[in-house]
Amino acid sequence: MSNQFDVIVIGAGPGGYIAAIRAAQLGFKVACIDEWKNSKGGPAPGGTCTNVGCIPSKALLQSSEHYDQAAHHFADHGITVEGLKMDVSKMVARKDTVVKQNNDGILYLFKKNKVSFFHGRGSFVKAADGAYEVAVSGDKPETLSAKHIVVATGSSARQLPGAAFDEKLILSNEGALAVTEAPKKLGVIGSGVIGLEMGSVWRRLGAEVTVLEALPTFLAAVDEQVAKEAQKLFVKQGLKLELGVKIGEVKAGKKGVTVSYANAKGEEQKLEVDKLIVSIGRVPNTHGLNAEAVGLKLDERGAIVVDDDCKTNLPNVWAVGDVVRGPMLAHKAEEEGVAVAERIAGQHGHVDFNLIPWVIYTNPEIAWVGKTEQALKAEGRAYKAGSFPFIANGRARALGDTTGFVKFLADASTDEILGVHIIGPFASELIAEACVAMAFKASAEDIARICHAHPSLSESTKEAALAVDKRTLNF
Repeated sequence: MSNQFDVIVIGAGPGGYIAAIRAAQLGFKVACIDEWKNSKGGPAPGGTCTNVGCIPSKALLQSSEHYDQAAHHFADHGITVEGLKMDVSKMVARKDTVVKQNNDGILYLFKKNKVSFFHGRGSFVKAADGAYEVAVSGDKPETLSAKHIVVATGSSARQLPGAAFDEKLILSNEGALAVTEAPKKLGVIGSGVIGLEMGSVWRRLGAEVTVLEALPTFLAAVDEQVAKEAQKLFVKQGLKLELGVKIGEVKAGKKGVTVSYANAKGEEQKLEVDKLIVSIGRVPNTHGLNAEAVGLKLDERGAIVVDDDCKTNLPNVWAVGDVVRGPMLAHKAEEEGVAVAERIAGQHGHVDFNLIPWVIYTNPEIAWVGKTEQALKAEGRAYKAGSFPFIANGRARALGDTTGFVKFLADASTDEILGVHIIGPFASELIAEACVAMAFKASAEDIARICHAHPSLSESTKEAALAVDKRTLNF
């Protein structure tokens, strides 16, 4: 067969395209299959992250942040803005350009690394002669064959029962990123990352945003102290948060959506909005993979069952990213993609799930790695905590953004860093230092004794490490 490869990767999201490139770097003949299409029907590799997730959401967040700064904060710097307007269609067009640049970048990387790209849906056909046949359905149907298969088909938005996505009134992340004008009233079900980020975008542009969350606590996965600070700040910004609600009927009309729900007190309420974003998690995307043709094992959620090394129940079939267990994060998928490619080559690829950072790109940004304080309490582990507020940081004052703090958690006896939690400016960038430190089993004292540039936001990281030993210098 002419279409024989060493490795076939199904899916070109962060896990898939990175696995394909790393495998090619290791000397394998690699094919990557992906069905995403751009507006003209051409290939758009990059998966949910690039097309309707991480990348476009950050583009919209950046645009709306510029608008918010011009409208409310430029005056503090002596800058007067008159006749300020927001062209939402141009903002969305810029977002689309950013997405295309990323799509084209991945296609270039495939070409550079000699990865054969096939545009279409990949699905199993059969196992034969120590290899697997994979069909590519699309404009140019093909059948490929390889000894090793890496499944990286990602995830899709979970639908609310009785409220199917129409992407016009009831929106998933995909529809939320394609809104062409600011709604007057926006509802968000679920206070997860997508809901909060998109809620932030449209609140800045004038929408009245109400977030309905079933859990009684806000951002339950986040360190409790950080979550409380975030809740206070978001409410101050104008975001309406209702916790502990029970969603009833969701009804889409001609011009809007009505959500019936019971509040935390059990009182029946109605929320009428122009558009509704449903952000209640994601489900593994295994539909159409034809897993049953080769006996690939799925769990009750439809996720592919893998071991710690991302091996499935089938020999030489691997799976990475959102389609398997673990956090549904693009960078987690990338790390697994690299590790699997290296394992195929007989190397010892490794992913430490305890060192995967999490980020919420609201304003303020929220980022963390390692254990939360509530998790350490639940484990009964003795720890020390230290924090430092950005209001005492010179660079933050100069930026005009002094909200939030950096918080360190360290082992009570060894001083090893167990978790770092940041809410404030550029938290997404500052968390990298904590990841590096924890990867090398650093102590809080190690960070406290490292020279940090002045003035810089990173000095808050040093000061929080000093705070573990109760000896901050600037607070």
